[in-house]
Amino acid sequence: MQAYLVGGAVRDELLGLEVKDRDWVVVGATPKEMLAKGFKQVGADFPVFLHPGTREEYALARTERKQGHGYHGFTVYSAPDVTLEEDLKRRDLTINAIAKTEGGDLVDPFHGRGDIEDRKLRHVSEAFAEDPLRILRTARFAARFRPLGFTVCDQTMALMQNMVDAGEVNHLVPERVWQEFQRALHEQAPEAFFEVLRDCGALGVLIPELAPSAEFPMAMRAIRCIQEKPDASTEERFAALLSPLDESVAVARAKTLKAPNDCQNLARLVTAFIPPIRNIDPQRPDAETLLDLLNKADFWRRPERFWQLLSILECALSGESGTLSLLRAASRAATGVDPKTLLAQGYKGKALGSAIRNERLKRIRETVVTANS
Repeated sequence: MQAYLVGGAVRDELLGLEVKDRDWVVVGATPKEMLAKGFKQVGADFPVFLHPGTREEYALARTERKQGHGYHGFTVYSAPDVTLEEDLKRRDLTINAIAKTEGGDLVDPFHGRGDIEDRKLRHVSEAFAEDPLRILRTARFAARFRPLGFTVCDQTMALMQNMVDAGEVNHLVPERVWQEFQRALHEQAPEAFFEVLRDCGALGVLIPELAPSAEFPMAMRAIRCIQEKPDASTEERFAALLSPLDESVAVARAKTLKAPNDCQNLARLVTAFIPPIRNIDPQRPDAETLLDLLNKADFWRRPERFWQLLSILECALSGESGTLSLLRAASRAATGVDPKTLLAQGYKGKALGSAIRNERLKRIRETVVTANS
């Protein structure tokens, strides 16, 4: 029975990065022996155990055999006779297939250390083609490590193209696709994720509206822009991605991708706002149009979402900064209207609503005149 540190912990240590999670593989053991040593079993599909002291994950060495389509179609074999090399061979990329003994020696049968030095993302074996989720994982590692100079090697890109052509990507379940999308949107260079998917053909399956079109570079510019904003949320990043699309198309795609409701709603709002924003003449803006946009954004009840909206529009509509500044100024002016003051003046019911609207319009007009004087 022997334990090896594997995967991301070894890779990141070799890259000089902070090691956040440490995973281990155990060779030569049975579940019964692990339990006898105080480990707690947590894996349902294959034997994974938590260390009684560190709570780190220890998985028994295993092999996998393809039985069907998608990433579910595998049977797992785990037994004391499975070697470390056999376990490493089933992994996705060579940089993730390096092990380290408890004494500190590296076990690198697939030359992952060389690929780290050469900054290459390379598949370990032809078994890569059995799991279409690995296309998304490879693209996500490209997004994470692009700042370090990593690229997908030609052989792996060709293999992923063959997988797409064989229809494997069509068998991915939306929930797993969304998980990879969400992680990728928060990587160091999220645009690299979508560029890799485009280059291998997978984007044409997952977001076909962006794949072959002029909208793709627009989406990437918006993604790069929103990435530079501190603490940009998942919904902001996702809405920036879909911002070049028509509202109905964006809504349908967000739903197909099983994006959470807040992501779907913000994407809908962004794509609904872009046409009217473009139609506003910043030299002769209409106060009623500005007020209607504030109402459409539900600004009075959800001001925080309105500021999210403006942040994304700044990235999606870099040439409309004047109009967006007017909308921002209009929101601040209209916020000063106090319904309680109007109530004290005797306004009620519909009359109160009209008085609030008229006062907001008055303040927006004054702001617009001042801005353009």
